[in-house]
Amino acid sequence: MGTVITVTSGKGGVGKSTLSANISVGLADSGKRVVAVDFDIGLRNLDMILGLENRIVYDVIDVMDEKCKLPQALINDKFSKNLYFLPASQTKDKTVLDKDKVKKLIDELKEEFDFVVVDSPAGIEGGFEHAILAADRAIIISTPEVSSVRDADRVIGIIDAKSLKAQAGEEVDKHIIINRLKPDLVEKGDMLAIHDVTNILALPLIGVVPDDERVVSSTNTGEPVIRKRGTKSGEAVNNIVRRILGEDVPFMELAPENKFIAVFRRWFK
Repeated sequence: MGTVITVTSGKGGVGKSTLSANISVGLADSGKRVVAVDFDIGLRNLDMILGLENRIVYDVIDVMDEKCKLPQALINDKFSKNLYFLPASQTKDKTVLDKDKVKKLIDELKEEFDFVVVDSPAGIEGGFEHAILAADRAIIISTPEVSSVRDADRVIGIIDAKSLKAQAGEEVDKHIIINRLKPDLVEKGDMLAIHDVTNILALPLIGVVPDDERVVSSTNTGEPVIRKRGTKSGEAVNNIVRRILGEDVPFMELAPENKFIAVFRRWFK
């Protein structure tokens, strides 16, 4: 049986879907069979990040309502034969989800794949609870801002109370990713430091991704940044994937960038 990794956050706009896509790509490129499932019903962003929006015929709701078979809805990635994608519906809302149907779907996916990466909707409404329901592992995304960390802390409490593992007296394996860290602002005291976030959330850190404008361009072109060698953000996500797979990988040094070098880089990028 495969492992279900739910990627979630308390606050929207923290890069959750982007990291879900990149983690899925990294796991697939490492040789694992992976399916990325978009549970953000009504919005659907994961398809664009993976560059698969034009290949959608059926979605996750069609599968759960038995309007199609699971293999009909799964979309194979353009570049990795190990990666599949199950899209969310744009025409329905989160109220159509049913816990029994969600569990049945996830169990079916676990039989076929090594990793089931679930992109959860942000926040704590019903859609979020369905996305964390069958999680074996949860990766909580937070930016180094007080409001984002506070909302992430609330999400952790809900995972510990409402997941199937929690109901069985077990614990979901949880880790934090700090996204969009700006070392310059941390040094000035205008952004929370890494240790501030980990002290508040009291969970192990699995990765820190620096703020990088190339993540935005990668998202817009449907080319996950993890495949862009030589980028700090791509290297950071690749290290996260290696840690998920059990490797002991040191964390990158994220020092403030020299202002002259930063200007020079923008001129000649």
